[in-house]
Amino acid sequence: MQNSTLELDDIHWLMDMVQTIDVGLVVLDTEYRIRAWNTFMENHSGKSPVQVRERSLFELFPELDENWFRQKTRPVFLLGNRAFTTWQQRPYLFRFNNYHPITGTVDHMYQNTTITPLASPDGKVRQICLTIYDVTDSVNSIE
Repeated sequence: MQNSTLELDDIHWLMDMVQTIDVGLVVLDTEYRIRAWNTFMENHSGKSPVQVRERSLFELFPELDENWFRQKTRPVFLLGNRAFTTWQQRPYLFRFNNYHPITGTVDHMYQNTTITPLASPDGKVRQICLTIYDVTDSVNSIE
């Protein structure tokens, strides 16, 4: 009984951490349906987890270049390797407003992204995690 209580406690603080971390976390399945959407994503997109869960990423964000994104994520699903995007390659994955209007001179958030494979218990990658980093302050200091 003690072990199951510890596991539930661990899950609770882990979920709290995922929700409050200051990076975007999105989990997608092989059909690019959203499986998880943290508070960072909710705050910057204006879309709640209830609104996006099980919906197509491309329907919700038609400005995202579907062909490019599928090509970028295909090796992650097939080979289980991580992939990355930087603001120099593509200024953002999700067009979010810059939320530092006083210190920033740009109108949108610059982003770096890590795309991580999430292996199922059988070892197959059926989901990927997008980690979206706001690097707008770094870009502002360069300009």
